[in-house]
Amino acid sequence: MTQLLMFRSPLPKADRLWAVIAWQGHRSRIANVHASKEAAEADRVWRSQQVHEYRYFLASEQKVPLRYELRQIARAELPRSWTPLPALGFLRTTSF
Repeated sequence: MTQLLMFRSPLPKADRLWAVIAWQGHRSRIANVHASKEAAEADRVWRSQQVHEYRYFLASEQKVPLRYELRQIARAELPRSWTPLPALGFLRTTSF
C-alpha cells in the first residue's frame, strides 16, 4: 500500500494570515504563518523557548539568537519560494 505523508502543512486559505517573524540583528524572515492569532502565538512561544534552551550553545558558537514577534500579513506578502523556518534552523547555515 502506498501512503503519502505530508511533512509541511498547507498554507491556510485566508487572505490575511498571522506571521511569526524571526529577527536576527536587523534582518528578518517569516518563520511560519497561521490562520489564527492563537496558533501563531503558541508557535512564537515554542520557538522562543527553543532559543532559550540553547542560549549557552548559541553564546559559545557566537551566534546571535533569534527573537520572534507576531504580525498580521497579507497572503500576497509571502515570497513564492517561501518555506517555514525551523526554530534553530539558522544554525545549519552561515546566512539567515
